[in-house]
Amino acid sequence: MRLGIAGIGTVGVGVIKIVEKHGELLANRCGEPIEVVAVSGRDRTKDRGVNLDGMTWYDNAVDLASDPNVDMVLELIGGSEGVARELCTKALEAGKPVVTANKALLAVHGTELATLAEQNNTSLAYEAAVAGGIPIVKAIREGLAGNVFTRVYGILNGTCNYILTEMEETGGDFGDILADAQKLGYAEADPSFDVDGVDAAHKLAILTSLAFGTPVDFDSVYIEGIREVTALDIQFAQEFGYRIRLLGVARQTEKGIEQRVHPCMVKRETAIANVSGVFNAVVAEGDFVDSTVYEGRGAGEGPTASAVMADVIDITSGRTSPTFGIPANKLTDLPKVPVKEHVGCYYVRLTVLDQPGVIADISAAFRDEQVSIESLLQRGRDPEQSVSVVLTTHEVQEEALVRALGRIENFDHNVAAPRMIRIAKL
Repeated sequence: MRLGIAGIGTVGVGVIKIVEKHGELLANRCGEPIEVVAVSGRDRTKDRGVNLDGMTWYDNAVDLASDPNVDMVLELIGGSEGVARELCTKALEAGKPVVTANKALLAVHGTELATLAEQNNTSLAYEAAVAGGIPIVKAIREGLAGNVFTRVYGILNGTCNYILTEMEETGGDFGDILADAQKLGYAEADPSFDVDGVDAAHKLAILTSLAFGTPVDFDSVYIEGIREVTALDIQFAQEFGYRIRLLGVARQTEKGIEQRVHPCMVKRETAIANVSGVFNAVVAEGDFVDSTVYEGRGAGEGPTASAVMADVIDITSGRTSPTFGIPANKLTDLPKVPVKEHVGCYYVRLTVLDQPGVIADISAAFRDEQVSIESLLQRGRDPEQSVSVVLTTHEVQEEALVRALGRIENFDHNVAAPRMIRIAKL
């Protein structure tokens, strides 16, 4: 099996290292040798720490698709458009299997590419696109194929998980911890895709299609990042017995499919609450298997290259499945449930002047919108200064809570926008 690798960055180099180190093992596992015969990158003079001698170099990665010596294309460039999309399209049209780590491409064009693969009797594989080294795609598509899924959720971005873990352990603020993460290489110079939840949303859109048999629909994912999570929120979460994690949640309800990425408060004793640092974790809930938990490194050279090679070995061995578990023409559009219709419990932090009647006004706003308060805390007592009033609610429709918070924000004694974090019932 002759591979052409588009993108000789961290993951591409990792793949070459695996082929070099485990050549005999790979041949035994898939029945024939695996060889990297062609590559494409931005700078052919760069020392990448691996030997590229004897490999054909392409300045234009799309040319890999038409190289007669390339049997399989590995797309490790990234991005939802441009060269990555063109390369995958042309390779699939040529009947060549494609292995990709590109979650953005699949989140936006996954259904289209899956259809193209099936029309040309070839494969599109993407284990490395979701949760790095965790074999969650194979687990859902094959290991749990006998189940109807009710919910899939998890920590899908290691950068955010590292920041939230450090905020809890050090008491630091978001901005300071982010700067440290950038120095350590855990966060990009422009961290927006990570900390604003977009990266996790790409992965969730893929998992939703895989679990529920619906076309990939990234535009229907509600996205909220972690920039507004404060050290104070972390502190209050601990007092209530929670940790804060950025979760991606896909859930089938009577109304349709929920797809949402946002900070959640999770009980400290749950498995997901104890996933720390740069690790990822995914929980898949099926009607016969109940709850299954998968944890591991979500990024990096080794874990991601390992996931790429798993797909290469499967395809070489003839073990293939429809891209999203069922044929693309069987994927069924399901109603998308907007986040305002979500029903759950909530943490709310208000910043108000410490004056008589404030709590009564807050309670009245909640009463009028049928929001039931479960518990309430007030820290400090200073009539000249603002204080935090923190509460948790019983289950309520989000739209009603938002209306109540809108009323509270207009009170004269309110001095900052109310802060709301969803409580995950896991």
